[in-house]
Amino acid sequence: MSETQRPPRFRHRYLPVLALGIGLTGCAGVYRVDNRVESFARWSETASPSEPGAPAAIPGPPQTYRFERLPSQATGPATNAQAELESFVQTALAPLGWTPAAETANAPWTVQVSADHQRLPRAPWEDPWEGGRFGWSTRVNIGVGSGQIMWSPWLLRPDMPYHLRRVSLVIRDARQGQVVFETSAAHDGRWNSTPALWNAMISAALKDFPAPPTGVRDIPIDVPR
Repeated sequence: MSETQRPPRFRHRYLPVLALGIGLTGCAGVYRVDNRVESFARWSETASPSEPGAPAAIPGPPQTYRFERLPSQATGPATNAQAELESFVQTALAPLGWTPAAETANAPWTVQVSADHQRLPRAPWEDPWEGGRFGWSTRVNIGVGSGQIMWSPWLLRPDMPYHLRRVSLVIRDARQGQVVFETSAAHDGRWNSTPALWNAMISAALKDFPAPPTGVRDIPIDVPR
């Protein structure tokens, strides 16, 4: 019996195997997290600024800090998510010589981190109708008994969620409460939220810390699948 004559049940039984193979292939390697990063630093050019209120000099490692939380981050259901986010920042700062201060010790710096995540049903540029809302591929003419023609949807595009994410960090001089460093990383795409993805965004935000170049930068980070 030829392929065209074979009953559908025989042809379709190979589809799960094919799908499994494609899935296994897609799980290998890495995926890229593209980040749009913008950083601002406000350090003094002198090693020991003498004027009151003058910004601190660029700090060399090692340094200690404390996390600072907004009231909305310190209570309620956001507490656990904030603690996890701070653990990602702690991991990113450790190789730079910045570590959390002991609970009984004073820290010269405070670090505040926040994150935003918006889930869209599809990418902003995608039309929910296959081929365009008024394209020939999206509508079909149906004749009715009165002789009129009714327009009917043909193919509705299945939703593929699209995510908008942003993470921001602010570092302050604990003695004066003055902001000395601010940075943010924005990423949008179809990847689901994972610790590795947020770690990649935070690593991008801290690129070239504590003296990053000015302006907006595109910093891609490859993440193992």
